[in-house]
Amino acid sequence: METPERLEAMKYLLSDVVRFAQWGSSLRLRAYQVDVARAIVESVLHHRGLSFVVMFPRQSGKNELQAQIETYLLTLFSQTEAEIVKVSPTWKPQSLNAMRRLERILNHNLITRRLWHKQSGYIYRVGQARVFFLSGAPEANIVGATASTLLEVDEAQDVQPAKFDKDIGPMAASTNATRVFWGTAWTSRTLLARELRAARAAEQADGRRRVFVLTADQVAAEVPAYGAFVADQVAKLGRSHPMVRTQFYSEEIDAQGGMFPAERLALMQGSHPRQRAPRPGQVYALLLDVAGEDEAARSAAGELSNPGRDLTALTVVEVDLASLGDPLLKAPTYRVVARRQWIGVRHTRLYAELRAQAELWQPRYLVVDATGVGAGLASFLDRALPGKVLPFVFNAATKSRLGWDFLAVIETGRFKDWAPAGAGEDADREAFYRQAQACVMDVQTGPEQRMQWGVP
Repeated sequence: METPERLEAMKYLLSDVVRFAQWGSSLRLRAYQVDVARAIVESVLHHRGLSFVVMFPRQSGKNELQAQIETYLLTLFSQTEAEIVKVSPTWKPQSLNAMRRLERILNHNLITRRLWHKQSGYIYRVGQARVFFLSGAPEANIVGATASTLLEVDEAQDVQPAKFDKDIGPMAASTNATRVFWGTAWTSRTLLARELRAARAAEQADGRRRVFVLTADQVAAEVPAYGAFVADQVAKLGRSHPMVRTQFYSEEIDAQGGMFPAERLALMQGSHPRQRAPRPGQVYALLLDVAGEDEAARSAAGELSNPGRDLTALTVVEVDLASLGDPLLKAPTYRVVARRQWIGVRHTRLYAELRAQAELWQPRYLVVDATGVGAGLASFLDRALPGKVLPFVFNAATKSRLGWDFLAVIETGRFKDWAPAGAGEDADREAFYRQAQACVMDVQTGPEQRMQWGVP
């Protein structure tokens, strides 16, 4: 092991991590990256074994900073058998991307460009010092690695807490290595959120900074182009959209809760009237959610044995193309002008009524739920309305994406319902909002960031 005197001499020779990152390179650390780098390196050099949480907005230089710190420590400890372990939620693409970033920094720096080499496909060496890249996926077999110097968990919000506790955390146990949890905000039940709470409690106990949480506004103060990029995302998704709140403003969202809280329902309210027929010169689309037909569910008297069963719902939207010209929105606005609902109806009868609706509204498109029993109906409609039918097949991935996209449409003011005419006069509209108020969402942990949603 290096003596404290030699480490100080090496640190002086190489200057500090900030100058080292710029040595013979066009790469520069930004001011908001510097405090993070120095705090982590200081904990490593003084064997403090601190646990840091670093939450940066997307595309603000988090991964670049990681590679700079890794390069610095590899060089500083090149005469020792120091070992750094870096864990990402997946091997492909995240670990592979992290390795490419480190290679780029190693090659850019005049000191390391001829000193480093790679072994076994996942280990990088400078002298005797090594950094290991591992996958933190639930099925990854990574037991046995030891982090003598630094343990990093990248995108920690996507690593299962149980995986960390069982396989990853023990890597630093015998060495009391410094630990860094990198990532962006997500829900309060992620590994990153748990470690954030622990780091804040430790800060309060001894006054030593461990938490570095950055927002898009702070990045934009130093990088104006980034501010313009985020402004574009806010315009497209809305400031209250979960992706904007988490990915750019480091705000946690509730993992579970109502999908349409009162403030979101308020955004959905328009001032236009309900329509019984299309207006000349306007563009319309029909949106159809298909339920199964159920002839056996009726009693001899013709009543449904389960009136609360699922129903087929048709929504008619007037598509306002004017907002396509908005330099930030660049997307249509949808005004709901009519609804129809059917319950337990034969698809042969439903097909006839849908053709009648298409004749009335002359839609540009008919978007049809083509999942399961809806596939046949979608096929019949496609033959009757060639070029107009857009089938949508529900699965876990497409339903999640639909949920996120619909929230973006609402948050940017591009979904508006007709103004109610009075209590009891808009039964279809009232039924929709009863379901919306009951709709719940459950945001999943993991790289795919899937959302499950529906009415229990």
